[in-house]
Amino acid sequence: MLKMKPYELEEFLKAQFPQMDDFHLRIEKLEEKTMRVRLLYRDLHLRPGGTISGPALMTLADTAMYLLVLAHIGPIALAVTTSLNINFLRKPEPKDVIAETILLKLGQRLAVGEITMFSEGDDDPVAHATVTYSIPPR
Repeated sequence: MLKMKPYELEEFLKAQFPQMDDFHLRIEKLEEKTMRVRLLYRDLHLRPGGTISGPALMTLADTAMYLLVLAHIGPIALAVTTSLNINFLRKPEPKDVIAETILLKLGQRLAVGEITMFSEGDDDPVAHATVTYSIPPR
């Protein structure tokens, strides 16, 4: 059962991580074990060669998973990443990036999920990540 709605997650992120507001993330869809998050295109996400940078994709994957975990456990700021593995599959175009996030396991102490990222309008993924979060005792 979800404990937070998309607008509550976005408000929480702004309050706890005000620097993330410049990153420009938007939650598009939240369901029981899935979430779609959009990274709005900005020049600050580019690397030389005109592609979205690896650090921007890693931040998108990590943040999307964090938000999906919080949607299930509530506003617990001290849930932290314990592992993030990412595979860059192709050059992301200089446009919005969509992260499709799936919660694979939610336990008492760990949450595991996967994130597949796409350039807007393209069906071929640009990156795939797996992320594990540590959940503090409640």
